[in-house]
Amino acid sequence: MIIKNIEDKIRLAAIVAIGSLLTALIIVAVNCFYSYRLIAASQRNIYILDNNVPILAKQTDMQMNRPAEYRAEVDVFHSLFFSLTPDDKYMEYQMKKAMYLIDESGMQQYNDLKEKGFFNSILSSSSVLTLQTDSIVLDMQKRYFRYFGKLKIDRRSSTVIRSLITEGYLKDIPRSDNNPHGVIITNWKTLENKDLEDVEKNTF
Repeated sequence: MIIKNIEDKIRLAAIVAIGSLLTALIIVAVNCFYSYRLIAASQRNIYILDNNVPILAKQTDMQMNRPAEYRAEVDVFHSLFFSLTPDDKYMEYQMKKAMYLIDESGMQQYNDLKEKGFFNSILSSSSVLTLQTDSIVLDMQKRYFRYFGKLKIDRRSSTVIRSLITEGYLKDIPRSDNNPHGVIITNWKTLENKDLEDVEKNTF
């Protein structure tokens, strides 16, 4: 009977010990989880000093702004590439800035246009090119975009309006002064570049 009581006490002690261990592990796990959430939340807060008075400012999650940044990147690139004036130095400057935002597919299109005399024709006809963005369609899952715009070519003799549609993909890269959004355009293609209007100007 005494032995049985000892066995029961040992079993009870073991159950209490295991129960205590499991409870302690659960408490530790819960504390770790909430500590991680607290640290993650605190890292999204930054303080700005205003006359030595700290003011809390919310740091926005980067992914929340990504669609807007992608659209801005696509818009800026197309504006740099297509909004041109009859100034070879200016065109060179625009292209240099544009190439920071795109992979080799941009240089390939630039070289193709150069070979076809596109930039020389701007200089010889004193054309001013202005690009107006209509819309930018984004597929965030595939990081794919399709750009719709209208290109106005203002020459001495006429004004031409062209429909411009391009497509490409977007890839995240580290941010820099030359690429503040940290996005690079890849596999860029022109799907449509056709005349919609060609209005002759009065030359007298």
